[in-house]
Amino acid sequence: MENTILGIHHITAIAGDAQRNFNFYSKILGLRFIKKTVNFDDPGTYHFYFGDEIGSAGTILTFFPWGEGIQQGRKGSGMATEIGYSVPKGSLDFWIKRFEEHNVIFSNPSEKFGEKYLTFTDPDGLKLELIESKTLDSRKTWETNEIKSEVALKGFHNITLTLNSIKATSAILTEIFSYRLLDKEANRFRYSTSSVENAAIVDLVELEFEKRGHVANGSVHHVAFRVKNDESLMYFREIISELGFGITPQIDRQYFHSLYFREPGGVLFEIATDNPGFTVDETLENLGKELKLPAQHESKRKEIEALLVKIN
Repeated sequence: MENTILGIHHITAIAGDAQRNFNFYSKILGLRFIKKTVNFDDPGTYHFYFGDEIGSAGTILTFFPWGEGIQQGRKGSGMATEIGYSVPKGSLDFWIKRFEEHNVIFSNPSEKFGEKYLTFTDPDGLKLELIESKTLDSRKTWETNEIKSEVALKGFHNITLTLNSIKATSAILTEIFSYRLLDKEANRFRYSTSSVENAAIVDLVELEFEKRGHVANGSVHHVAFRVKNDESLMYFREIISELGFGITPQIDRQYFHSLYFREPGGVLFEIATDNPGFTVDETLENLGKELKLPAQHESKRKEIEALLVKIN
């Protein structure tokens, strides 16, 4: 089991206003703000991380908040189009009331694959779902004064990719990542891995004539899959490279080590390690309290801080 994909590691999306993004995910949804850093490739912009208490793989949603006025993304093929969160059974009524109180756009609850779910969008138009999973989810939740464990988000349930054809993407999932086809409803194909209990599902939606999507504000930038360590990471790099996909060298992202490649359907995939984790530069108690910079940008801290909007 050493060289195995262990479900979803994290999902990264693009947002507009940084304060609005922080407020929505930490206050309205009740996720823990676990890291305030910068986009390592563009240090004049933030990179926010939200998750459970310790930033466990499978709970980490991250954002590049690029500021007001950025181009709006367009949903379409070649994109991750829906992020699904697992919530406790019976909690959707709480979330409907909360969304009404905070003017969050949502749809009436529905059901797919025998699971009740609630669709909503964040302030930038990113589509998310709260799903009452039919399988046991024993993950410990992060609680706030307003959101207790009996209703709190537990972490990812699934990610949905929209594609013109699922064939080549399915081959990546099944032949390289060891997922298997679990179920099918109309043009939605559900794949799952048995290597982990949660954050294990990828849904492929096939829309043959769907126009290509555009990744910008309110859309998913990439989906990261989890491996245990660097040895496993490089094992997958060799396999993917031998198949002819352009894949990056290993990149140090401070809290995990990563590889990136674009799967045949057009979605940017990342493979990320568990190590070294989010307490490498902050204590568990102080996660998300201060701006953290990687070593290569620390010498320019004053200039970088001057570019970033202050977050309350």
